[in-house]
Amino acid sequence: MSQQVVPWVEKYRPQSMAEIVGNADAVARLQVIANEGNLPNLLLCGPPGTGKTTSMLCLARALLSDQDGGGTTALKEAVLELNASDDRGLDVVREKIKLFAQTKKTLPQKVNASTRQKINLHKIVILDEADSMTPAAQQALRRTMELHSSTTRFAFACNNSHKIIEPIQSRCAVVRFKKLTHADILKRITYIIQQENVTYTDDGLEALLYLAEGDLRSAVNALQATHFGYGMVNAENVFKVCDQPHPLLVENIVESCVQKQDLAGAHKEMQRLRRAGGRTRLRTLSLTFLRRSTNS
Repeated sequence: MSQQVVPWVEKYRPQSMAEIVGNADAVARLQVIANEGNLPNLLLCGPPGTGKTTSMLCLARALLSDQDGGGTTALKEAVLELNASDDRGLDVVREKIKLFAQTKKTLPQKVNASTRQKINLHKIVILDEADSMTPAAQQALRRTMELHSSTTRFAFACNNSHKIIEPIQSRCAVVRFKKLTHADILKRITYIIQQENVTYTDDGLEALLYLAEGDLRSAVNALQATHFGYGMVNAENVFKVCDQPHPLLVENIVESCVQKQDLAGAHKEMQRLRRAGGRTRLRTLSLTFLRRSTNS
């Protein structure tokens, strides 16, 4: 029986805030909370793949796993994580989240790094992609937050904060994340490449960075898919896996239209792309053409 392949995004998910790349200001704010132990409700906003949920998990681990007598048991019992694959409708709020908030847990105390005072810790509910929750579910959750504020804290990770109702926003400290730089992404995928003995070329790394657009999760998924699919991470294979045309090919088609006025040749190449890669490649080409037309 073949072994189950573990997604690299999970295998190499940072376990501490020191391992997180990028968004130094946001991570520094969370580190202060970890040191002081005074956890507010949090609203982590920003593009996908920038470390919002991972940062919150690292914060929970720092608060709950490193205490005397607490260990991983406290972390497991005191954190409820609902990710994108879970239903976050009204029933879940009324049953799963409410039940978790009502359940009594004996948690270790946190020693404030500055004052040396002992602080009582809270249970933590982490909701990934919270902006996909229905307004009715959010309203029910707001009531749960109020009723159990003495024992439970909530962390919402979302791409668009405006989709979170104002009563929840007003009860949260907002931490904003930005797209990662190429240097940030390169640092992490280079580490994974070394750990997994991945064969690669420089143009393969450039392709991963180009297609990721600041999304580390996307880059890691593409790296793993290319490695297992082709055994060589080069530009050609990365673009194949991601179902995207090579930028040079797109450039040639745009040049045919804009510079050479060779519409027939450009149309012929676009039809070839349609047969080879379908709508995704044509959509990429159209966006590139629009950008070039606007700038010219």
